[in-house]
Amino acid sequence: MNIEGMGLMLSILHGKWKNLLLAFVLGWMLQSIAFANPAERRVISLDGTWNIAQGDMDHIPVSFKHHIPVPGLADMAVPAFQDVGYKSPLRQAFWYERTFTIPGAIPANAILKIHKAEFGTRIYLNRKLVGDHLPCFTPALFQVKSYLRGNNLPNTLIIRVGAYRDSVPSTIPNGSDFEKIKYIPGIYDSVDLILSGTPSIVNVQTAPEIKRHSVRVQVELHNLGAAISSPIHFTVRERLSGKIVGSLKTAPIAFPRDGERVADVRIPIKLVHLWSPESPFLYTLETDTGHDRTITEFGMRNFYFKNGKAYLNDRPYYMRGSNICIFRFFEDPERGDLPWNKAWVHKLFASFKKFHWNAFRFCIGYPPDFWYRIADEEGYLIQDEFPIWYGGQWPPELKSDELAMEYAEHMREAWNHPCVVLWDAQNESISTQTGPAIHKVRSLDLSHRPWDNGYGAPDSPGDSYESHPYLFQNPNFKLSDLASFPWVPQGNARPNTGRNAIIINEYDWLWLNRDGSPTTLSRQVYLNLLGPNSTTAQRRLLYARYMAAITEFWRCHRACAGVLEFCGLDYSRPNGQTSDNFINVAKLEFEPEFLKYMSDACNPIGVMLNFWSGRVPQGRKQEISAILINDLYKGYHGQVALRLLQNGNILSEQTKPLFLPALGQKTISFPFEFPQASGSYQLQAVWIQPGKPPITSHRYFNILSEAEIRESYGLAYRKPVTASSSVTVDGVTYPASNAVDGSDGTRWSSDFSDPQWLAVDLGKPEEISRVELDWENAYGLEYHIDVSLDGKNWRTVYSTDSGKGGTEIIRFPKTMARWVRFYGVKRGTPFGYSLWEFRVFP
Repeated sequence: MNIEGMGLMLSILHGKWKNLLLAFVLGWMLQSIAFANPAERRVISLDGTWNIAQGDMDHIPVSFKHHIPVPGLADMAVPAFQDVGYKSPLRQAFWYERTFTIPGAIPANAILKIHKAEFGTRIYLNRKLVGDHLPCFTPALFQVKSYLRGNNLPNTLIIRVGAYRDSVPSTIPNGSDFEKIKYIPGIYDSVDLILSGTPSIVNVQTAPEIKRHSVRVQVELHNLGAAISSPIHFTVRERLSGKIVGSLKTAPIAFPRDGERVADVRIPIKLVHLWSPESPFLYTLETDTGHDRTITEFGMRNFYFKNGKAYLNDRPYYMRGSNICIFRFFEDPERGDLPWNKAWVHKLFASFKKFHWNAFRFCIGYPPDFWYRIADEEGYLIQDEFPIWYGGQWPPELKSDELAMEYAEHMREAWNHPCVVLWDAQNESISTQTGPAIHKVRSLDLSHRPWDNGYGAPDSPGDSYESHPYLFQNPNFKLSDLASFPWVPQGNARPNTGRNAIIINEYDWLWLNRDGSPTTLSRQVYLNLLGPNSTTAQRRLLYARYMAAITEFWRCHRACAGVLEFCGLDYSRPNGQTSDNFINVAKLEFEPEFLKYMSDACNPIGVMLNFWSGRVPQGRKQEISAILINDLYKGYHGQVALRLLQNGNILSEQTKPLFLPALGQKTISFPFEFPQASGSYQLQAVWIQPGKPPITSHRYFNILSEAEIRESYGLAYRKPVTASSSVTVDGVTYPASNAVDGSDGTRWSSDFSDPQWLAVDLGKPEEISRVELDWENAYGLEYHIDVSLDGKNWRTVYSTDSGKGGTEIIRFPKTMARWVRFYGVKRGTPFGYSLWEFRVFP
């Protein structure tokens, strides 16, 4: 009886007869599997519940009294082990045990594949040592035919992993991360037993050739027996429909005994559908030797950098996104089994679409393999970063040969994923080893993806320059500083030469834990910006507004190929350094303010209100501009509105029509007069397009009366001022008067030399005791504050040789002065002395 006949009979029977027939059918199917053609590939998943024990590195435990899911981590054992993830005298290693059977005989090829496990993997099968795989982030592959028992005889597999990252020697990358406290070991990806005939398929690489409407396929094959000649059959199908759109059969390939061959072919594809985040269309490739058969998923797309831009499918493509730090999430208290819950991971990627993100960096760590498949399906570009972060403390034993081997192992696993568009060698590390390792392996990738080398030099003109412009790493930085901040980012230990496309994949330094508390790195920032008594609501609102403003700044100036915030998925813990923006990670609930502001800031139609002042004098008149960008391949007609609001109410509005061309950038300006009434206000630049939600850029500021300005800015406000020099850059002069004008958005800057000075005339002798220097990035390292009653004879009341920049508050004993002078002896940067404001107080 065939399957269709059995199905029909099951549909018309019921009760005990149906149950009896069902039992017969299942038995018949299992027997069919047991006596299937041994040449057909079978992949037996060994995922599930294993036994586990702790012990030393050299002796298999006598008993295994704990149970654990695979894939997973050692902290998921039941009963639980103590102090997992920390260096502990309780153990050197964890030992996993699993018993399984194989129906029928063992075919010619039997590969045990442990997709990823840390730290260092040793394999025993039926109590015989199979071998070791020290790398922690790439697959371990073992030929186990001679160790296996078939015909339903029991097999016992034992896998040892080191209990801590020092279990592997210093010649092996171990996932060092300065912002982690737990390094949790375990088999964190799947375990498979792959059985096939020979010649067997070792690896398949697909390289889309979109201009030729074909896919290049390179297949590595291994013959494990006598000499044989066999053709290779290739069939390309649309993944969802199953429709055949391409096929090819090679001439017979001669395989010597125990020999290897490589087949390299091009398969034309009918009516090619290109893969992109907006249309993640997938194909399958069936490769059949007659003795082994594999199915490979791929997408038709290309990706490269040119003239500072990213190109996807030969068109400029702007990357907007975030980071996923899976190894940090491993130590999150709310993690549980979420990283291995496929439904949750699908929802995670789908939820990120709320921000209009199209790109991610897998940061300092590779997730389980199925995450890549989901990224393919959901449509994201992935910068795929190898788990290295040594900073300037590179272990001298770790050499390029080892790195090249591990890079190649991972590339072979990931190169068919259309989501993977950028290989990444390391994070924020200074080393002479990563560059040569990249150079050794880049030719293996037939798709010619670019590489990122962290804080190392780019290996090729087509590679990216990585920038991490953490503006608020200086806790004295203010949003108003963006008024004159360079919009071509540096943010790297190595200078930006301008020869490579820029990827910003970390920025801000404003992190909040999921409960709204600052992280260890951001505490001083919030103390400076909001004071010691800020509330959770205030911090979340400031975070959202500032992140949106900074995102707009980096996006709308069009200097970067990609802008990826940090961090989409991370840990959240009281002593943590960074965090993500969920308030409930299991339910995937984002912090509402962050979602509101950042979804606009990352919209394909980007709007940046080019106004940064936090305090403005009443009645000021000035031009207010907005920059608009279009990341899409279609132009749009719309309107730009400039709105003034107070307490949520619109006080005034101006609109202008604007056509925003495909991939275009436009600047639009409005004449504007600020209100006379002091108070808190909001400016908005809004892109309005019929039938679509508005896209808004927000700025918040205070109007100060003359009296309030004098109180805030002190005795020097708008008083006569002179300076040793005032620099002019790109036609813009930064005069001394800017330092006493009461505006956060204007500054004085001197020539780029020492010494320099700035002096203000208070108009009459005043008793003073405090001077505030509100620095731009170019600050004074060594300087003094002088006073005078006649403008000729000066007396020093304060001096330092360790200026810090930011806002420096200088106190000294009360003294009478009419003139007050800043005198710079030594600059803190290669630039001049640059002050937003020079304030003098009684």
